[in-house]
Amino acid sequence: MSAELIPEAPRHVLVTGASGLLGGAVATLLRAKGHQVRTFQRRASTAATDEVLGSLTDPAAVRRAVRGMDAVIHLAAKVSFTGSWHDFVATNITGTNTLLEAARDAGARDFVFVSSPSVAHFGEPLAGAGAGVADPDRARGNYARSKAAAELNALAQDAPGFRVTAIRPHVVWGPGDTQLVERMIERARDGRLPLLDQGAALIDTTYIDNAAGAIVRGLERMEHAHGRALVVTNGEPRPVGELIAGICRAGGVPAPRLSVPGWLARGAGSVIERLWLAAGSRNLVHDEPPMTKFLAEQLSTAHWFDQRETREVLDWEPSVGLDEGLKRLAAHYGGLGPGNSS
Repeated sequence: MSAELIPEAPRHVLVTGASGLLGGAVATLLRAKGHQVRTFQRRASTAATDEVLGSLTDPAAVRRAVRGMDAVIHLAAKVSFTGSWHDFVATNITGTNTLLEAARDAGARDFVFVSSPSVAHFGEPLAGAGAGVADPDRARGNYARSKAAAELNALAQDAPGFRVTAIRPHVVWGPGDTQLVERMIERARDGRLPLLDQGAALIDTTYIDNAAGAIVRGLERMEHAHGRALVVTNGEPRPVGELIAGICRAGGVPAPRLSVPGWLARGAGSVIERLWLAAGSRNLVHDEPPMTKFLAEQLSTAHWFDQRETREVLDWEPSVGLDEGLKRLAAHYGGLGPGNSS
């Protein structure tokens, strides 16, 4: 039997950010594969049997979390379209550095840093692109800039005794997604979800099962993946308007018909973001502004990726196609959007 066919021995794996959709899916998959999983997050989880509560900004809590771990899969991050640079630095950069140091000192051998393709997206269309090099000076928005810096720091730690890889899942969605899917459905229901440039931009997305599978595979294939950054998608680019319509249909709400020029949305997004920060989001109804320059760029420029390197390095392919994912989403909502009832 070849080395690749020998089942991996169970390991002790720390998953940070397991209270989120993707982190929870990663922890569940690891357990299903027989690994001993500890989670590290700020909020208690009813599904976790071994968890450490705390923040990446607390070095003592981080050290408790990594004690006795063989490997770390790091998903915890400040994820937002807006916010102060200081807050992004504290969690995404300094917090990641704290975790890297603690994991290495605790004797962990492998570290999977879950990143984002936005670290190498500089506002221009990406058509069939590779992973690209993370660049905090050119990345758009504080989230992308901070993740770019954190990814570079993480990969710089890659060494024979402490292997590091960066996995960049792109636009992850699926049942239970409160960040993208439910916000999109809510805004479409309220008539606050315009298309940009008729929704023509071609983009890749990643169904939740596929994102979790690729991340776990990054740990299993660390011998081949270490030192690399790999973008993960379904490999099924579609016009953004078609994707939005599919999600809205699954959630039982009408798809948006109003279209706004991309250039206008980008300009408006810059203004809205400044006003939002000046007013303070705590005084407003929603946690996220209705539009930012970064979001407008994401909705109006192509960003889809060549998956050949990712699939070769990880020896992996998506298990759930886009259309099947939309069927599962519709089944989750039972034909009704979140918050509705028959």
